[in-house]
Amino acid sequence: MRNVFLFLLLINVLTARFNAQVDLVKPFEDCKIKGSITIYDFKNEKWIFSDSMDSNRPTLPASTFKIINTLIALETGAVSNAEEVIKWPGSTDTLKYGFRPDIYHDMSMKEAFKLSAGWAYVEVAKKIGKERYKKYLKMSRYGNGDLSVNDDDFWNFGNFAISPVNQIEIVRGVYEESLPFKKSSFKALKDMMIDTKTEEYTIRAKTGWTRDKGKDTGWWVGYVERPNNVYFFATRLIKDRKDLNHNFGKCRKEITLKILRELNIL
Repeated sequence: MRNVFLFLLLINVLTARFNAQVDLVKPFEDCKIKGSITIYDFKNEKWIFSDSMDSNRPTLPASTFKIINTLIALETGAVSNAEEVIKWPGSTDTLKYGFRPDIYHDMSMKEAFKLSAGWAYVEVAKKIGKERYKKYLKMSRYGNGDLSVNDDDFWNFGNFAISPVNQIEIVRGVYEESLPFKKSSFKALKDMMIDTKTEEYTIRAKTGWTRDKGKDTGWWVGYVERPNNVYFFATRLIKDRKDLNHNFGKCRKEITLKILRELNIL
């Protein structure tokens, strides 16, 4: 069944490219970065790929894991609600996570999601424990389930991995509320995920960026809600850390938004 699914994806990429008549590769070239964008048109049940092989290749999810991590935290009672305050532990590994003094203070889970405060989710992860993570990840069909790294921050370091296609399956599960979590948890998460809200559309999404094994891996994952359709997207950039590119962070969104506009999604 998995092989049949992958075959259909490869067929769809040709159809999607032909119908869209949009150069999905040029925005990556403009940013001087390698990566891919994967889009799923909900109403028309159509996949669009810039690189179908890359869309099925799993890597660390980085902070995009905060999407399902928030659901798991609420479901297990590690936090009672989005407003619960997570206590600042007093220190963090700045060499590992980067120097961000603006996030070094007590904050709610909602604020931690918005600011992508990794330390806060690590503190929550200690309460959840890897066995409960494995249970919910398996039930949700999220990633490869490899939490073997000796680190509570397994989504940024180690062998845990998810593909862009699987990312879209997860955010679709969030939109449809078909993952194994309470409606109240979905409501809290969806409120946290709002990135942009206009009269025409709402973007719910999460960025991610990890530095592991000599690579920078950057993500922007989410979905665009319009009155008549929903479009799910997963953009991933990867580069060697030795190759400097000061636009790496902002290119995650810039590439995605440019392609979404060219496809008349925005």
